[in-house]
Amino acid sequence: MRDEFDSKPITVAAVVVVGEDLSRLSVDELTLRIERLTEEISRTERERDARGGVLAAADALFRK
Repeated sequence: MRDEFDSKPITVAAVVVVGEDLSRLSVDELTLRIERLTEEISRTERERDARGGVLAAADALFRK
């Protein structure tokens, strides 16, 4: 027999809000949140690294 909790899909907000109350999230929702945050950290690091390369090239050009 299924109860009302079995029929509800797991939903996590498309946008992760930093500082939001986590007390109402299930373990699965927290895991999905961590995955999204980890992906965002990786994306941010790639962007930072790309900008660092441009900055190094500009420094090399103007130091001559």
